[in-house]
Amino acid sequence: MKNFAVCFVCLGNICRSPTAEAVMRAQIDAAGLHEVIAVDSAGTGDWHVGEAPDARAQQAARRRGYDLSALRARQIAREDFERFDLLLAMDENNLRYLQQLCPAQQRSKVRLLMEFGTDARVREVADPYFGGAAGFEQVLDQCEDACRGLLAHMRGALAHA
Repeated sequence: MKNFAVCFVCLGNICRSPTAEAVMRAQIDAAGLHEVIAVDSAGTGDWHVGEAPDARAQQAARRRGYDLSALRARQIAREDFERFDLLLAMDENNLRYLQQLCPAQQRSKVRLLMEFGTDARVREVADPYFGGAAGFEQVLDQCEDACRGLLAHMRGALAHA
């Protein structure tokens, strides 16, 4: 039984959120916490449901040792607000969507991933979809940074559970 569950959310669930999911899984595995922390990702839109992550995201991730190939896009569902302790949006637009969809009593679970990053000025994970390879590297940099802070947060939550 998992003691803490987190879901990363972007627009289509093919670039940023699956990258964050893979990065978080690797950090959880390295910390030996895979038995107590569950990780998933989803999109606010349904355009890519069932598709693998963007090939450019997979290629960039693979260069850093992350494997996104088994992940498949899905759309966020109302029951996710019950299933997860945190639902972390990649940007303000997805945050607003989640806040509108979320039952009032669950709103404290909805936050931005970059709140856990080391640079308080950066609030959003940059969307690389319409750009080049450098954008996917930036997403990885941001996710690695924010996921380290998120892991520390989850460790604290688990210690107080």
